[in-house]
Amino acid sequence: MFANLSRRSAAHAFRIIGLTALVLTGCGGSEKGPADGAKPGSGPGGGAGGPPPAEVEFITVDHADVTRTIELPGRMRAIRTAQVRARVEGIVEKRLYVEGSDVKAGDPLFQIDARTLAVNVDAAKATLARARADAFLASQNLERAQTLYKEHQVSKQELDQSTARQQQTAADVAVAQAALARVEIDLNYATVTAPIAGHIGRATVTEGALVGKGEATPMATIEQLDPIWVDLSQSSRDFLRLREAVQGSARRPKDAAAHLLLETGHEYSRTGKFLFTDTVVDPNTGSIGLHAEFPNSNRELLPGQFVTVRLAVAFADNAIVVPQRAVQATTQGQYVLVVGAENKVAQQPIKTGGLSGTNWIITDGLKGGERVIVEGIQKARPGSTVKPVPSPGAAVSSAASPSGTGKEH
Repeated sequence: MFANLSRRSAAHAFRIIGLTALVLTGCGGSEKGPADGAKPGSGPGGGAGGPPPAEVEFITVDHADVTRTIELPGRMRAIRTAQVRARVEGIVEKRLYVEGSDVKAGDPLFQIDARTLAVNVDAAKATLARARADAFLASQNLERAQTLYKEHQVSKQELDQSTARQQQTAADVAVAQAALARVEIDLNYATVTAPIAGHIGRATVTEGALVGKGEATPMATIEQLDPIWVDLSQSSRDFLRLREAVQGSARRPKDAAAHLLLETGHEYSRTGKFLFTDTVVDPNTGSIGLHAEFPNSNRELLPGQFVTVRLAVAFADNAIVVPQRAVQATTQGQYVLVVGAENKVAQQPIKTGGLSGTNWIITDGLKGGERVIVEGIQKARPGSTVKPVPSPGAAVSSAASPSGTGKEH
């Protein structure tokens, strides 16, 4: 038994010795140089094995004449809105228009049961006829009384009575005529027409509904959408600062177009115009209302939409601008990332002084010629090395101005 254990132990020992020899042989092979086929630096510890520098896009900033702009939040509003209401009492017999269509002023929209109204007209005509007959008889009696009075056959009192009767019947005729005109108007109101031209929405009543019972029942709404207005607001403080800046500028855009930014961030294809400013400050919000108008023939803009309007207000000469996306902000202030010597990233503090289209106007921090990173900012860290690539819009100049306002009109 002990002999078997000895043999097994010896075999186990030989296996351990063999494995040790293989490990030592492999370690010795790793010390072979390039002549053995290994490439220098190809291993994990090689200098060329680290991650390559992050690629970033940059622009080279320079001085240029640009247009200063402001961006104001606003809400779309139809220039005219009219509620279609029932002005007489009755049952709705039929809707005469297509919901969601365009209508013209005077187009029939609803038909209300007019039988009772027609009867009222007939009754008023009969009343008028009777009043006219009474007036005719009173006029004849007055003429006879005047003749008899001259012949001293009737008294002055009887003449006065005939005169009063004639005047009373004439007044009754006028009252009957007014009553007839009123019921004829009511009969016309049985056909509900469009008060203005515009886009009409869904009907708020259906056939068989009782309308006009004690009130003018709303039946539909018409809105004029072409052109369309934008209601804007600006704090009174910012408005005063803006006015001072505009008045202090030697050059100001004249009839500069307004640009509309939609909720998606895209710019509306057509430009508008600034209309007017309210003359009072809202005591509840401390803001001043402004209004702009945009063409809307394709009905792309709808009332109630939230938008941003960009307006050109003044020219800035010899200014430096950078895209808004390049400017970062912290509690210490604003900054941009620039590519310096040896393609090292540096954080450059700046100060901005308003907008020029989609760019910030830089008032301090940049002198011109700096390479400012505009894409890949999240991959660039101060002190790191990057691979700078010129941005497709490499030169930011007067082209940063809104179209049509880059030059003085």
